Amino acid sequence: MKLIQPVIWAAASWLAIATLAEETPIEENSDIIEEVIVKAHPLSQDGLAQSSDVLDANELEIETMDNVGALVGNEPGIHNSSYGVGAGRPVIHGLSRARVRVMADQIDTLDVSVSSEDHAVTVDPIVIERVEILKGSSTLLYGSGAIGGVVDVHTGRIPTEVPQRMEGSFDLRGSDNGNGVNGSFRLNGGKDNVAWHVDAFSREADDYDIPGFAESAQQRALEEEEAHHDDHDEHEHEDEGADHHEDEEEHEEEAYGHLPGSGLEVRGGSVGFSVVGDRGFVGLSVSNLGSEYGIPGHSHAHGHHDHEDEHDHDEEEHYEDDHGDEEHHDDKMESPPVVDLSQTRVDLEAGLVDPFGTFENLTLRLGVNDYEHAENEAGEVGTIFTNDAWEARAELAHGLVGSWRGTFGLQFGDREFSVAGEEAFTPPVDTSSIGFFWAGERPIGEIGLEAGFRYDRVKHNPAAGQSRGFNGVSASLGLIAPFAEGWSGTIIADFSSRAPVGEELFSDSPHPGTGVFEIGDPELGHEKARNLAATLSGGTEDWSLRGTFYYTLFADFIYQAATGEEIDGFAVHRYSQADATFPGFEMEGRATVAEWGSRRLELGAFFDTVSPKLDVSGNDNLPLIPPDRIGLTVEFISDRLRANVDYVRASDQYDVADFELPSDSYADLRARIAWRFRPANRTVDVFVAGRNLTDDEQRLHTSVVKDLAPQPGRTIEAGMRVRF
Repeated sequence: MKLIQPVIWAAASWLAIATLAEETPIEENSDIIEEVIVKAHPLSQDGLAQSSDVLDANELEIETMDNVGALVGNEPGIHNSSYGVGAGRPVIHGLSRARVRVMADQIDTLDVSVSSEDHAVTVDPIVIERVEILKGSSTLLYGSGAIGGVVDVHTGRIPTEVPQRMEGSFDLRGSDNGNGVNGSFRLNGGKDNVAWHVDAFSREADDYDIPGFAESAQQRALEEEEAHHDDHDEHEHEDEGADHHEDEEEHEEEAYGHLPGSGLEVRGGSVGFSVVGDRGFVGLSVSNLGSEYGIPGHSHAHGHHDHEDEHDHDEEEHYEDDHGDEEHHDDKMESPPVVDLSQTRVDLEAGLVDPFGTFENLTLRLGVNDYEHAENEAGEVGTIFTNDAWEARAELAHGLVGSWRGTFGLQFGDREFSVAGEEAFTPPVDTSSIGFFWAGERPIGEIGLEAGFRYDRVKHNPAAGQSRGFNGVSASLGLIAPFAEGWSGTIIADFSSRAPVGEELFSDSPHPGTGVFEIGDPELGHEKARNLAATLSGGTEDWSLRGTFYYTLFADFIYQAATGEEIDGFAVHRYSQADATFPGFEMEGRATVAEWGSRRLELGAFFDTVSPKLDVSGNDNLPLIPPDRIGLTVEFISDRLRANVDYVRASDQYDVADFELPSDSYADLRARIAWRFRPANRTVDVFVAGRNLTDDEQRLHTSVVKDLAPQPGRTIEAGMRVRF
């Protein structure tokens, strides 16, 4: 791995900032360090023209802890790509995969989750302290991988201040569906000007229960139609009653009531420490994640092309089963594959107040990653994915220059990605990138003006084929205007560009994770977008309301086009480009309807919709587009008790792409009640929660395996968290 550049960069910055940060002794209870912490957007402390959300510790406690996609998937405008509970990425305004950047403490997660929906994000929700979400194009700050938005999770693994005493938490929870057990602890402490952090976690679950068949009604109907058609061609003169009997036997063998391959086992932890002075800090953390999780629905991708052979082998299989032959129990159709994942990551972070001249803050970040996962089938290693990568960022905030206050930034990255084995759908690709940006703001009377620009250089070097280089620019201009008391409006216009990723350029092989034969196009060009978004928000202590309308016009939008052809039993999808529009709207509101003493009752609601279209003749629908949703919540809050009931209704999705099956509507009813106790110097929260309480069949249209792997059925969870 090419480590010379990041090591030199980190060593120089570490020594320089450590020397400056310790010029004077640390001041107790100083709030200076808080100014060093840069959030997902450098202008976020004063409000943003861009639509954004923040989930704090209290909000995270009531969310699903399966994966990052599920954690944020019920926020307005955000969905979950969901591949069972083991993997899931956020879908923002209908955009996903390489267009949505998931970060850990402002550095990319450096995993391979963008290459396929069955690859997990390597940040476990149980260690997350806060989540910041930027909706819409964030290429200005984070490059072409953020043309759809950013989800930045904060772990607190690098301390930024020295606590006055040792503090920490212990979390234990269990669920009946899949016999899930989760546990974690975290400790923070320090002395003088050295702070330290330790955390560890473990999660285990068996295959989860579902309310019906693993396959959707649409999928079963399609397979039955294909089976009848094939059987009619091969056995034109056989008795139809016998055919019907065979169909019944086939359906009896389908998974019902539970989802094979949906279990998981995850363990990880980290250690970190920082040297803290009154002008800043420098810190280091080392984290490790080990995960084994099943790939539900994956076996169907392998076995789909075997339909025509099933009848021919019925008698042979029946004979071997009767005689105890174990060979067919190892067949890929019988044993869903398992991902065995391992990641070790080193993060460095430094922050300095008043570094020099008129500059106010300097922050440096570096993440270095060693990632590997193997997809094991029938006890044998089938495919190995590796991703040796590093990413570095430097941000320098300046004071008033003219009337502008803003931040300059530099970003570097390097990625060595390879796939080896029978499912190697893309050749090894080395990707390097460099970016420079500036974002600033200034007042014009009562109106706030935001502006920014960015330049990027991305280069892909495949092991086979011609290298490709891309130069891209992004720019934005936004206004924040106050209206009547408590009301404000924002409008932002931006131009952004995205360089295609290696998988879009160089794929040329079956990809069982998505069930298709992916064919890339080495001649793909930049994907460009012009976006206009307007937000109206208002509120008081008793109520709040926010609505956002956005319209994005893509030029040369990159998408997978189903061709209707098959290769080796896999449906062929080719990466193509066409213009596209993404109009959408989201709104949310909350109000206190009753209050007595320290107790209050709140009502909330949200709605979101997006309706993208391709500029092509014929079917102009894109695949995997989320349906409209409406959500309602009732919450009771007091010093000792917190209870909420949440209801989400997702509509059906019949605006589908060619060869894509529609999805039925579903409901998700959730409830949670938590009691808080405060024994000496501790806070103890005990809770009971239920998800999908109506045991509805939930199939997320944003999931590539929605017709093979529904969401978990009714789930009851109980747990306890102790803080001290």
